[in-house]
Amino acid sequence: MRFSIQREGLLKPLQQVIGAVERRQTMPILGNVLIRAENGRVSVTTTDLEVELVAQVDEVDASDGEVTVPARKLLDICRALPEEAQLTLNVDGDRAVLTSGRSRFTLSTLPAADFPAVDDIAVSKELELSERELRHLILKTAFAMANQDVRYYLNGLMLEVEQNGVRTVATDGHRLAMCELKTTIEAASSQQVIVPRKGVQELLRLLEDSDERVQLQIGSSHVRATLPGLRFTSKLIDGRFPDYERVIPRDGDQVMVVERESLRRALSRASILSNEKYRGIRLVLGEGQLRIQAHNPEQEEAEDEIEADYSGTAMEIGFNVTYLLDVLNTVEGDTVEATFKDPSSSVLLRDPGAEDALYVVMPMRL
Repeated sequence: MRFSIQREGLLKPLQQVIGAVERRQTMPILGNVLIRAENGRVSVTTTDLEVELVAQVDEVDASDGEVTVPARKLLDICRALPEEAQLTLNVDGDRAVLTSGRSRFTLSTLPAADFPAVDDIAVSKELELSERELRHLILKTAFAMANQDVRYYLNGLMLEVEQNGVRTVATDGHRLAMCELKTTIEAASSQQVIVPRKGVQELLRLLEDSDERVQLQIGSSHVRATLPGLRFTSKLIDGRFPDYERVIPRDGDQVMVVERESLRRALSRASILSNEKYRGIRLVLGEGQLRIQAHNPEQEEAEDEIEADYSGTAMEIGFNVTYLLDVLNTVEGDTVEATFKDPSSSVLLRDPGAEDALYVVMPMRL
């Protein structure tokens, strides 16, 4: 096997797929990238047995064959070579020789036949979105995923496909984020799947804010997204996602509208003196104003006050300030709307100008 390519032609696909290569592998071959040349095309593939990434380069001067070489070393070599350098990779026995100008690198190889491949994913649902739409669905919700929770089904993003649209939901048991895209999908029935945290983060890294189309295929145990020149495949979490509809409070009648950036800054200031472990702050709602209070075990206290459009019942309610800040950093509008019921009930947060996303944060006792 041999192929010749410009540095940029190999560097970009390697950067796209490197995320699936763990720095510590249980199997040596998982640290390698599979390079396959066929019919003038070169593909590079990486996997960690949970996520597989395949990038393809067309119109390459290549002779057919396949080999695996250390992924990070190959990427580092490509980065270190001068721009617009011409690279030639030649496989000789159990060594791969990369030459560029006067530079020469000899890399160890492992048999391509030993590289793990994802089986056929048995597609049950198929839909097409733009990169921008799919990126928006993930960005608005992924922050609420659990991280290494014993309830393994919370350590991912729930993707739901229905006839009238696509929905993403994430929760860690203390907060919930939901975003939906209304679109017509040829689906006889709805389907929910849970994409693991690693897969969500990799897909988000690959998606761009563009109108390029993404082919999304959902199987019983895998999800696959096909982008221009790139294919992403992830295993799914085998578990049942909680009934999120029951968590969303529908009976709140105390509505507060506040300037988003003012609230974000006030919460950030007050959080400096909150308990470092529990991150608790108290919201004191009153006519036309919102007071934010925090204290810690060192008897230090912070209090801030901002204007708020509120004429409901006066109440005090405690929250984890990190959860509120995460929502405010995700919402894009100038204002945020918070709907309360009472001090012991969850608050419903949303951007008044964007009906596609909502957020639920549970209160905490202070």
